[in-house]
Amino acid sequence: MQKITLPERPHWREHAKEVGFTFADMHGEPYWDESSAYAFTLDQIETDLEDPATALHAMCREAVAHIVTSEHLMDRLAIPEAHRDLVAESWRSSDPEIYGRFDFAYDGKSPAKLLEYNADTPTSLYESAAFQWRWLEDQLEAGVLPEGTDQFNGIHEALVARFGEVFESGSDLHFTAVAGNPEDYGTVEAMGWAAREAGLGAHYCDLDKIALSDDGQFLDDQDRRIAVLFKLYPWEDLLRDDYAEHIAGSGCLLVEPAWKALLSNKGLLPVLWQMFEGHANLLPAFFEEDVTDAMSGRDTVPKETAKAIERAEAQLETGHVRKPILSREGASVSIHKSGALIETSTNTEYSEHPFILQAYAPLPQFDGFRPVVGAWVIGQACAGIGIREDRSRITQDLSRFKPHYITV
Repeated sequence: MQKITLPERPHWREHAKEVGFTFADMHGEPYWDESSAYAFTLDQIETDLEDPATALHAMCREAVAHIVTSEHLMDRLAIPEAHRDLVAESWRSSDPEIYGRFDFAYDGKSPAKLLEYNADTPTSLYESAAFQWRWLEDQLEAGVLPEGTDQFNGIHEALVARFGEVFESGSDLHFTAVAGNPEDYGTVEAMGWAAREAGLGAHYCDLDKIALSDDGQFLDDQDRRIAVLFKLYPWEDLLRDDYAEHIAGSGCLLVEPAWKALLSNKGLLPVLWQMFEGHANLLPAFFEEDVTDAMSGRDTVPKETAKAIERAEAQLETGHVRKPILSREGASVSIHKSGALIETSTNTEYSEHPFILQAYAPLPQFDGFRPVVGAWVIGQACAGIGIREDRSRITQDLSRFKPHYITV
């Protein structure tokens, strides 16, 4: 894994405007950055990223099957009691999933380490699936990259295949996101594009314009019934909205399904470590309350958990990350090494939630930036990657998206 300086395409900004990539710059900073790219060997892609991501997703599904049978774990993941049956039933009914994104710490040498799973509303889809592929094609045509250079990117094709697998041809799907957010709309439009290629109808409606009919069905802004809804709106918020009480009786299939609330929750990480302790791609992780109680000698912690904490104590002392179970863009995350706080997010928006502690896996540094590899799972298999890098140890809202390629 290397970071290679490359010439930018002369007219890439004009192309971005043409295709509606309006968030190539955000917050006064470049978001899409092709002044350099990350280069991987084929073995790094297949052995270190693709195969582990596919295997981890299967492990996550095992974790869901375990969590839905446990009121204790539902409570630890802060699933509202009134909607736990909705979450569990969506799993038992095999409500279909479409996509998700694992975030990995990876340096090209050691096994990729799972930082978190964005399994419900992951963004950066358009730039991963489409814009970086166009970058590759243009750079090959210009001779910047040698003939035969490839990219791990079958994301769009996998999405088309997945929509075709899940829904009958001609089915009508609705897509929604919060109005006025170009990045969210870009993700939703990328999903709609794939659905149309799969022979499905794809209708967009702003989230705040969705209505409820007299008989309890969801309606779009043209009063059409919504039978299937892809929502770029997180389950942790939806389950706390007034609309949540209408979901079960609406007859609407929501994508991603309610059981994804268990995977997009950082409480998943302690559950995975409990089930698969020592796995090469996992970091030791525990609920903070359990660590505090175990270190204080209280007998409130199950013996197996206390022993696991004891086995990981030295690693956690060396370095750990404190994360709220519900958080986005690094909000309320802090990094601690040898008892000292070394970095914390200035955004404390999610600080009221319970926390987990996860062993610290430092991100590699390239030219002052630290990359996170996002591995996209479509259906149940990894189909491509996208890379975001940040000057901070905590990847936040000023990160940059970098293209990648596979060396010849």
